[in-house]
Amino acid sequence: MFYHLLKHVLLGPLLRLLFRPRIEGLDNIPAEGAAIVAGNHLSFSDHFLMPAILARRITFLAKAEYFTGPGLKGRLTAAFFRSAGQIPVDRSGKDAGQAALREGLGVLAKGELLGIYPEGTRSHDGRLYKGKVGVAAMALGAGVPVIPCAMVGTFEIQPPGQKIPKIRRVTIRFGEPLDFSRYAGMERERAVLRAVTDEIMYAILGLSGQEYVDRYAAEVKAEEEQARKKARRTTR
Repeated sequence: MFYHLLKHVLLGPLLRLLFRPRIEGLDNIPAEGAAIVAGNHLSFSDHFLMPAILARRITFLAKAEYFTGPGLKGRLTAAFFRSAGQIPVDRSGKDAGQAALREGLGVLAKGELLGIYPEGTRSHDGRLYKGKVGVAAMALGAGVPVIPCAMVGTFEIQPPGQKIPKIRRVTIRFGEPLDFSRYAGMERERAVLRAVTDEIMYAILGLSGQEYVDRYAAEVKAEEEQARKKARRTTR
C-alpha cells in the first residue's frame, strides 16, 4: 500500500514534475507477466526515476548497506527503500551472487518486473562497464525476456558524491525485449551466460550512447582509488 502511495501520490508526481523525463519505448514494457528490465546505472536518482514512470510495479535488487544504517536515520532509510520496491542483497562474501540470484528468481516467479543494473554498481565516470552474468542467469533460469533500458542525463544531475540532484530534464529509453529462449536449459554454461550478458550490454549501449569499457566497474574503481592513495603518499 505504501509503495503505491509513494509512487502515485507522494514521490512519483514530484519527480515527474521536477525532472520532466522524456520517455522513449515505453510500449516495450509488457503489460503483464514476468520480465527483467536491465539498465545502465549512472546515479542514485536512477532508483526512483525509472519506477516513477512505469505503470507496473518494479522491484530492484539493492545493496544491503541501504538497509543496515545505524540509528533513526538508518531505520527510516531502510523503510523508504523497502516501500520503494527494493530488496536488500548482501554483495560481500562468496555467496553474494547466489543470494542475488535467489531473490531475483523469487520476484520473477511471481510474474513481476525485476530491475537489474548488470554493471553491479554505479558508474563513477559516466561510462558503461562490463556486465556481470547474474542478469543472464536470471533470464535463462526464469525463461523471461530482458528489456534493455538507458538512463540518459542522470549522471549530470547527480554524479557519485552529490547528495542533492540538479533539477534538469532526463531521458529514459526502453529497447525492444530480448528473447533468449534459444538458450533454454543452458543457464549453467559459463560461455552462454557471458554471451547473453554481452548481448544485453550491447543493447543498453545502443540506447545510451555511452563509451564502453570492457572491464568491471568495481575493478576500475579499486585501481583508481589505489592510485590516488599512492599519489597522496608520494606528495607527503
